[in-house]
Formats: sequence, C-alpha cells, structure tokens
Amino acid sequence: MRYPTPRHLLCSLCAGVAVLGSMGSAPAMAQAKSIQTPYQNPKALIDIYLDDPAKLGSALYWLRGLVNPLTEAPYSMFAEDMNIVVLMHGTEIVTLARKNEERYQEVVQRMRYYAGMGVKFKVCGLALQDFQYTANDLYDFVEVTPSALTELMHWQNRGYALITPQVHDKKFSIEQIR
Repeated sequence: MRYPTPRHLLCSLCAGVAVLGSMGSAPAMAQAKSIQTPYQNPKALIDIYLDDPAKLGSALYWLRGLVNPLTEAPYSMFAEDMNIVVLMHGTEIVTLARKNEERYQEVVQRMRYYAGMGVKFKVCGLALQDFQYTANDLYDFVEVTPSALTELMHWQNRGYALITPQVHDKKFSIEQIR
C-alpha cells in the first residue's frame, strides 16, 4: 500500500481550496426557503376516530391547517372551490349531540364556522346507534351516514385524499421543548 506524500496532500488541499473558491462565498449557515406550492382545489376526507371527546379540539386543528392556508393569500381560494368532508365515528360523536351543547360549546362553534364555509360534517350511523343517539339528537349541520367504513370507501373511490388526524396527549409545552 502506498501512502500519500506530503506533496500529494498539499496538492489535494490546494485543489480543494480552488474548487471552494470558484463556488463563491457562501454564508456559513443557510436558512430554509419558503415556497408556494401550486395547490389545486382540494378534495379531502378527514377521518376522525378519537378515544376521548376532549381531543376533538386538537383534531380540528388539522381542518384549520387545511382550510386556512388555502383561503388566505397567496392562494385565496373560495370556500366553494374546496370539497372537504369530516367523518366522525369515535367518542367525539357526543360533541355533536345538542344536549351536550354547553359542555362542548367551543368545538361546536368551530365546526359550525367550517360548516358555514361548506365543510361537510358526517357521522357514522352505526356508531350513533352505539351511543343511543338518533339524527334528531344532532345539530343541523351534521349528516348521518349508514357506516363510517362504507363512507370512507365511497369518498376515497371519488378521489378524495384521506387525512387522519393524530392527536397525542400533550406532555410538554412548546416553550419547554423549543
């Protein structure tokens, strides 16, 4: 095995410096670039199945993360240009019962806001039976479907992107971890 001589090492170093010098001076640390992806009118199905109705507020941030950027500049889409379906079939169903209005007032107001923008809120009819509710027990912006699974299949077959919010128990505040 041949080892490089000091002269070879010096030549390699000079070549590296020459290459770097020809690249111009770059800052020691670059920053991220903001981009504007050319989004089209969305077709989205948000599948919500939670183990605790208190998590619905966090799950609705996924809806906000979809709608708000598209309705604001630079996209400025109109609500009627977006096709968004929210399908619920877990414990969050109790938030849709009018008798629980006082307890879940904040999330119901948020859902009403998005329903007013054209977002469709649907609930699984089978799950509704499990909770011993009927369509008459729910708010007027809610539609009852025969089954969540058949509804998921229906919308996906129509080309809707499936979004499943992941809601975890919060262990740290943002200030603690950043």
